[in-house]
Parts: sequence; C-alpha cells; structure tokens
Amino acid sequence: MSNERPWLAHYPEGVPAQIDTNQYASVAAVVEEAFERFRQRPAFASFGKQLSYGQIDELSRQFAGYLTGVLKLAKGDRIAIMMPNVLQYPIALFGALRAGMVVVNTNPMYTARELKHQLEDAGAKAIVVLDNFAATLQQVVAETEVKHVITTGIGDLLGLKGVAINFVLKNIKKMVPPYSIPHAVRFRDALSQGASHPLPKVQLGHDDIAFLQYTGGTTGVAKGAMLTHGNMVANMMQAGAWIGANAKPGEEVIITALPLYHIFSLTANGLVFMRLGGLNWLITNPRDMPGFVKELKQSNFTALTGVNTLFNGLLNTPGFAELDFSRLHLSLGGGMAVQRAVAERWKKVTGCTLVEAYGLTETSPAACINPLDLKDYNGSIGLPIPSTDVAIWSEEGQPLPIGEVGELMVHGPQVMKGYWQRPEETAKVLGSDGWLHTGDIARMDESGYVYIVDRKKDMILVSGFNVYPNEVEDVVMQHPGVAEVAAIGIPDEHSGEVVKLFVVRKDPKLTVEELKKFCHDNLTGYKRPKLIEFRDSLPKSNVGKILRRELRDEKKPAAAHG
Repeated sequence: MSNERPWLAHYPEGVPAQIDTNQYASVAAVVEEAFERFRQRPAFASFGKQLSYGQIDELSRQFAGYLTGVLKLAKGDRIAIMMPNVLQYPIALFGALRAGMVVVNTNPMYTARELKHQLEDAGAKAIVVLDNFAATLQQVVAETEVKHVITTGIGDLLGLKGVAINFVLKNIKKMVPPYSIPHAVRFRDALSQGASHPLPKVQLGHDDIAFLQYTGGTTGVAKGAMLTHGNMVANMMQAGAWIGANAKPGEEVIITALPLYHIFSLTANGLVFMRLGGLNWLITNPRDMPGFVKELKQSNFTALTGVNTLFNGLLNTPGFAELDFSRLHLSLGGGMAVQRAVAERWKKVTGCTLVEAYGLTETSPAACINPLDLKDYNGSIGLPIPSTDVAIWSEEGQPLPIGEVGELMVHGPQVMKGYWQRPEETAKVLGSDGWLHTGDIARMDESGYVYIVDRKKDMILVSGFNVYPNEVEDVVMQHPGVAEVAAIGIPDEHSGEVVKLFVVRKDPKLTVEELKKFCHDNLTGYKRPKLIEFRDSLPKSNVGKILRRELRDEKKPAAAHG
C-alpha cells in the first residue's frame, strides 16, 4: 500500500503511520487523564489569573453536577456555549462533556437571527452566555427550546480584579447592553449548587456525539457537523502525534487567541495541548493588538496557533518584534491560506517557521499538516496526518494521478458522522465509503505534499471564517429596495478576502449607506459586505442563474462605492 501513500516516506521522525484510537473511549477520558497527570500544573490563564489542572477538574465536576443533579439534563442533551476565550469556557466545556452532553459551540457575535437558527436547529435545552451577548439571546430565547440560561461576566472568576473588570466593562466602556432574562442563573451560583452533586456516571463511546459544530459546510445555511467522541479523540491523537515529538510535556505555553468555539482552536489548543499538560494562555480580545502584545510579553510562550490575519496583525504591531522568541518552537497557521509574504516576515522576526495546516469543521479539523521542522514556508498545506488518506478526484469521481488537479478528498477516523438532521446534505459530501468531498481544488506532488489550487464552491473566506454567498444574498434580498444581488469575495490584505455585493436596485433611491446599515443589523461582522456596487443588470446563465464567477473574473470592475 505504501506506494499509494507517498507521504509516509516523508513523515517527520517519530510520527507513526497509524494511531490507535482505542486508547480513549471519549474526550472526557482524555481530559480526566490530563487532570490526574498534571494536577498541580497551570492549565488555563486569563487576565493574569491561572487555574491548575486540578482546579479545572474540580470546577468542571461541579458544573457537570449542576447540569445533571440540579437541571436534570441527560446524556445526549444539547447545551450551547456562547463565550469568547474566558476561564468559564473550559469549565463549561469539560463539565458538559463529562456529563455526556453534546456541546453546541455558538459564536458570540451572532445576530439574533443567526442565534435563533442555531439554537432551534440544535434543539439546545441550555445555554451558557457571557453578559456582553445576553441581550441578543433575550430577543430569541422564548422562540427556542432553551429552558435553562446560565449567565456570567468576563471577570467572574478573576477575584477582586474581576469585580473591577466587570464594573469597567459595564459602566464605563458600556460593553454590556442591558438585558432581562428572568430565570437566568449566574455561573458561580451554578457551580456552588452543583458542588453537592456527584459527577454523573455516564458511559460514553466513540459513536456518541461530542459536538454539533456549526458550519455552512460546502453550501448554504449553517448546519451542525456531528463530531463524535471517536472523531475528536482520533484528531487529538493524530495532531498530538505530529506535534508531540516536538513538544515537552508539562512545559508548553500555548497562546490561544483564536476563539475556542472555532474547531481549529478547540482541538489544537484546547485538547492536544491539554494532553501534553500545556498552559493555555487565553486571549479574550485578540483584535486589541497592543494588549495582545502585552500579554505575549508576560506569557513566556512556546507555541502559537492562528490564522494568517492574526500573524500579519502581530507583525504590524509596535513592540512585537522586540519580544523574546527564544522558547517559541511552534507557529501553526490554519483556517485560511497562509500568505507567503507573511510567512517569510514571521520567520525573519521570530526565527520560527510559520507552518501551514489544513482542515475542515467536518474533519475535526486536521487533515494535513506540514512537518514542524520545515526550514521555510513551502506554499503547501502539508502531508496527510496519521491514519488519514487523501486523494485527488476528477469530476467523475475517479482518483487522478500525482500532479493532476481535481477535488481534494479526505478519509479517516476524524471525518464527521454527518450533518445533524440533514441526510440529504450529508449525502452530498460524504460517500457510503467514508470519503469526504472537501469542495477544495488541489493537487498532490510525488512526495505526498498537497497544494490548494482554488475553491470549488463560491465560498468566501474572511479571516478564517466561512461566508456563504447564499446566506448573504438571502438576507440582502429581504431589503425592499433590492431587486437582485450577487455576493463574491475579493482579495483583501488584512482578512484574506472581504465580501463585495453587486446589487440591482428596485428602489432607485437606495443608497450604499442604507444597505450597509441593513446588513449590519442582520449579519455578523465578518459576513457584512465591505463594498457595494450598484449595477443595471447581473450576468446570468441560460437558465437565469446569476453567474458569480463572471463577476469575479471581471478584469477591471467599475469603481466600487463605499
């Protein structure tokens, strides 16, 4: 078989061809092993406060006790977590998983419309939400199955300093819009109520769902990828085998700037580094670049994961180049293409190669990673990781020879079970043989390195987040002044791509500003159009389908407004 897997000959030393997923029955088993093994070591840090593995064990136990003992939730019930990177996140996450529940990671920046869709679709019975975003929840909670709301402030677990932080955010920075959710319980009260209930005894296996991780997949409205305990354990071990040879158990400090509700951060930082006894240094607001650099200065960091935008932002922030990079041995870029100029500059400033990886929500997420001892950026997304097969297929579904361009296909134990309650959507991307259609166009070289050539679908990638033109167009079409609309991605030096709209007006008085405001109210930040151009007509196929590709391929688009 090895001649069909050319990548195996190029694996870094010590990385196995296969991993044994039977080592752990569940994600809960993995984290419980880490709690025992690294009890005294710091596990998570935020705003200068650190919690040890032992403390996270105890607090997540209390949270699990609250969910099952007080709220009487049962194995398989869905619980949404709507928080940025704060200490409450891992406690809620591990508590829910240890109680056998399915975690629905929810982007805190969602609009009311997006939040309602996700909570309804998942059938979530409970939600943990940060105060800053509770006003959005208030608008829709009555229209969902959510019975239990747990609220918390950024500073709630930070002691005296936290009291000050909560006061400033609410009263001075006005970052907590007023809300009223009458039956909501405070997170700290939930912990104290849960403390008198034992950790529930739950049997979990590889087929049980651990996460409903929402994504547009390769098309349309957000749907929940069912990631099982088996998927997550596999990916943790696959990525762990790749990273582990290069890491020192109990000594790693990983900077967690990408939100833990994003699958890349969740698996790579939250889980792989936990198994190594690493300290996850949580960055709550990575957009505050000067504040981010200050955190880096204090952290003595050894590893950093991120998207291209993040690395580029740091490089352009005063003070970053003066940091001490002597312990930094892993810089891992994923979620969107790493740009060569950024990678080369990163290497020059930090002395550490920016290694590109590739994954999808549907693959938990890692599928390919470059060797970590890579001397320089190579433009590739790397080699298929252990126990993973990758192939390039023709439009007819036939494997293509080395060097040919076609659709990238992935097969392995990390491939999702399917989309939650969407068998037709699942069948479009997942064959009965377990091969997953990624929707990305790629080629493989004779050494097994994979290169992304283009994206098959019209998906737009803004700072590592998928934006689906269908969803944006559906929202814009709800504006009474719009007759027709097409959304495409155009290159942007900051976020990789931004959304551009081409609009045919129904109301000749409709302005760019008015439409931007409408989008602002109905779409989360990264989905909002940065450019809007009015046209008299849009290019269409013979059956009347708007041809986005033609708009993308225009050599010199008319000057954009806005």
